[in-house]
Amino acid sequence: MRTVPPTLAAHLAMDATTTCHAWRVTRTDGVVLGFTDHDEDLILAGTRCRAASGFSASESEAASGMAANSGEVSGGFSSEAITEADLAAGRFDRAKVELFLVNWADSSHYVRLEVREIGEVTRSGDRFSAELRSMAHRLDQPQGRIYGRRCDARLGDERCRVSLAAFRASGQVSQQLDRSRLIVSGLGGRQSGFFDQGEMQFADGTVVLVDRHERQADDASLVTLWLPLERDLAAGEGVVLTAGCDKRFSTCRQRFGNGLNFRGFPHMPGADFSYSYAGANGSHDGGPLFS
Repeated sequence: MRTVPPTLAAHLAMDATTTCHAWRVTRTDGVVLGFTDHDEDLILAGTRCRAASGFSASESEAASGMAANSGEVSGGFSSEAITEADLAAGRFDRAKVELFLVNWADSSHYVRLEVREIGEVTRSGDRFSAELRSMAHRLDQPQGRIYGRRCDARLGDERCRVSLAAFRASGQVSQQLDRSRLIVSGLGGRQSGFFDQGEMQFADGTVVLVDRHERQADDASLVTLWLPLERDLAAGEGVVLTAGCDKRFSTCRQRFGNGLNFRGFPHMPGADFSYSYAGANGSHDGGPLFS
């Protein structure tokens, strides 16, 4: 239940009001940004909310019960607080957005209307739009583990336990064929496929996903990315590649030597076995189905 402070309630009961909206955005890296649709900056609970930031909200949809509400914010890259590079790097993904109603004549009088989370972000030219999801959308996310043949851990996390130091290599961009294909040198002679489904990190911290890695002549490699880059790269720009994992038990055991920590169920009978029946040619001695 939302409680309106008495001072703000008294102001709202007046014939004329001086209210506006303000947003406080808390990114997952801890950076806190403030925006307002007022024509001057406001200080809201210690956060400076910038005016004329190109940050505005569309109408939102509300649903009763536990259904997830949705809305949208949009704007342009006219503010130093919101840059195209930050959006491209995913620094606003899953950021918490708090919406406030504020008395701009005295910004100490405010009430928080709702809390949402940034979902899908799209960009077009010099503008962006971001989906705002209510926190109830987390109730729609799968919880717990799913039985499957392949591993459900992330390579190198606390469940996988693989040390990635031996599966990383630093190199330099020798040539950019296009925004999805790069010639990278200095990867230490890694064989083709070693970095398939892995990651490539740039000096500014941006991480992109690798589709294929093919070794070429003279210690050069052709690296194909899943998605095109947001910018052109200069020759000699440093990158760090991390090996990928296709989540198969054989890969975990043979490439990473980590079979004991495999987080899948490779010996689980498949649907074909579940629908099969006993036959004269089968072995039904109670022994293991897979060795």
